[in-house]
Amino acid sequence: MFEKYFELAKNKTDIKTEVLAGVTTFMTMAYILAVNPAILSAAGMDKNALFTATAVSAILATLVMALVAKLPFALAPGMGLNAFFAYTVVLTMGYSWEFALTAVFLEGLIFILLTLFNIREMIVDAIPKNLKFAISVGIGIFIAFIGLQNAGIIVNNDAVLIGLGDMGSHKVWVALFGIIFTGALLTHKIKGALLIGIISSTVLALFLGVAKFPEGGLLSTPPSIAPIFFKLEFHNIFTWDMLIVLLTFLFMDLFDTVGTLVGVSAKAGMLTKEGKVPRVKQALLADAFGTTAGALLGTSTVTTFVESASGVAEGGRTGLTALSAAAMFFLALFFAPVFIMIPGAATASTLFIVGLFMMSPIKNIDFEDYTESIPAFFTIIMMPLSYSIAEGIVFGIISYVLLKVISGKTNDVSIVMYILAGLFVLKFFM
Repeated sequence: MFEKYFELAKNKTDIKTEVLAGVTTFMTMAYILAVNPAILSAAGMDKNALFTATAVSAILATLVMALVAKLPFALAPGMGLNAFFAYTVVLTMGYSWEFALTAVFLEGLIFILLTLFNIREMIVDAIPKNLKFAISVGIGIFIAFIGLQNAGIIVNNDAVLIGLGDMGSHKVWVALFGIIFTGALLTHKIKGALLIGIISSTVLALFLGVAKFPEGGLLSTPPSIAPIFFKLEFHNIFTWDMLIVLLTFLFMDLFDTVGTLVGVSAKAGMLTKEGKVPRVKQALLADAFGTTAGALLGTSTVTTFVESASGVAEGGRTGLTALSAAAMFFLALFFAPVFIMIPGAATASTLFIVGLFMMSPIKNIDFEDYTESIPAFFTIIMMPLSYSIAEGIVFGIISYVLLKVISGKTNDVSIVMYILAGLFVLKFFM
């Protein structure tokens, strides 16, 4: 059944590889089950209910990605988007969390319409090939950077912004062990190297006291989502305040998702000859559906996770990888203590290694043509430095259009790219 539906042979994969890839993807993003409730609860939302909403929204969106788009990507409430929701919209701007949920709900509905009318697909297709390769590389550096931060290897530094952390920390030892051990497994071509690396690092983390075995047992009952379910403020829909918040959510989610789909697809060799992401419309629909359903359940914007690259690195190529990740999120509802136990230091090695894997498309970038290489480098370097996939794409597109126009190569620029560049410039001024 799986072979026929997901066309495993055609995609040069098998059930074992796909399931292993799905488990690996889940393990690298399982932190969201603990982090998302922690962030959103700062806005006054029920933390226990948020755990269930986070898991269920991830299950629903990832199932659509698996069964409709048939792509190896997992979805969940996105980092950055949840922080904007809690710390900016609620705590800084002073709106209620119900107001913020309403903005997320409207965002999802708008994305569904934009997807059905092929507008989001048109944006993805309009991005030039060299920028698509650059997006993959930029994401690679970005997620490696996140991994090093999670492990405490790289920390905030007032003098030079970032610097080395405490190299004598047990947390750092766990991460460095994971990187070297996983690298050794890859050198010997051991199947499931990334997943084995996470498990081995977690065992070491337990031994060193970086992680703790769950005191209340391994099983748990999913908390009720009643305190946050369907809590929308419909009376605020047609207000100027709602428009401002909504537009910000739209921009952040659109280009985070586009960047992830393009970058991971480029790394996996899944782009078509024309440089397009296969079944991108269905993939974007999964993202839009997830955001809409997530808002009703009571959580912030659901988006495609860049950690999906870890599953792709393990060989995942079809929706069976996403289906396996969705199944793991379902299990997590009842075994939450087990998955929440895994520390960031244990998954840091996987994020670092996947960052390396994501670098490979750099060899396809045309560095001789500066109208191509400068925008590509802007895209690459701005992702980790601005801590945003979206901002990297913004700088890449604006510089691409400007350099092409100045160089007289206007035939290389599509109408969509002109429109995007103009909108991004307006964004900076607004």
